[in-house]
Amino acid sequence: MKKITRNQAKHYLFDPQIPPQLVVQSGEKFQLETEDNLSGFITSSSSVPTNENLQPYTLREPPEFNPLTGPVFVEGADRGDVLAVHIEEIAPGDFGCTSILPGVGPFSDSQRWPDLNTAYAHVIPYRPGPSGTRRDGKAIFAEGIEWDLKPFIGTIGVAPDREVLSSLYGQGTWGGNWDCRDMKEGSILYLNCYHKGGLLFIGDVHGTQGDTEFTGVANETKADVVLSCQVIKNKQISYPRIEKKESIITLFATKPLEDAVRTAITYLMEWMITEYGISPKEAYLRITADPDFRVNVYQMVRTGWINYTVGAEYPKKFLQPTS
Repeated sequence: MKKITRNQAKHYLFDPQIPPQLVVQSGEKFQLETEDNLSGFITSSSSVPTNENLQPYTLREPPEFNPLTGPVFVEGADRGDVLAVHIEEIAPGDFGCTSILPGVGPFSDSQRWPDLNTAYAHVIPYRPGPSGTRRDGKAIFAEGIEWDLKPFIGTIGVAPDREVLSSLYGQGTWGGNWDCRDMKEGSILYLNCYHKGGLLFIGDVHGTQGDTEFTGVANETKADVVLSCQVIKNKQISYPRIEKKESIITLFATKPLEDAVRTAITYLMEWMITEYGISPKEAYLRITADPDFRVNVYQMVRTGWINYTVGAEYPKKFLQPTS
């Protein structure tokens, strides 16, 4: 299986000028090794992320967080196509880390709880699960406190059309930093292509995360990720979509949060209408009446100019594709 290792590519930009690190065929599986969001800085709970020791990353604007592996050139992909990215496997590293970064998060200037604006790192060891790997293992937060590992890709996208955007703040129709928990094994991500080969990047894998990623730093980890891609010729979508086994999800990132919710729902209705043959009126009424419809708030982090990311999700059980 073709592979990009951690020491082969570590970028902090979605940039079409970066030469491809791997060329794959449509449908071919390949492996990408990713580094954690702080570029491997944290190795133990003593690796406290202060302004001083993070200077190599924070002296840049935007800060150099969320290193990317890639780009991957997919044969047959071109501008005006959609790239369907199949997430085959996500194997986290030995541990993850959640931390308090100076100046990041909703309590970064808190006088009520000053400990919440003091640099801190909390390492979370991982234990293998029934498969013998950490793909389905456990995260051990503390003695007697553990939960299932649910790894996902936090930052993923193709090279944007004309801009060069950062792996931390970049978000758009091409992808970006969404910290979306549904970017997990078994999901298919649909992205518009703007360049020959698509030029796919990934990074910022999380072992687990709660809704909103409230502190700005969830359970961050390095990982080995297996993907495959298929090219859908001559097709464009309004914003990236996710297809899971039992549901479909449309994403959107903006501020304020209510605008992100409304737009994600609008694009979900568009998908239901154009590709499942449901009338606008029926889609509108299903969204409000079906108890299985969900709005997921994946990312609502107060830092820099990053937008809030939501996903509008509808079950497949009442959807039949028109083609």
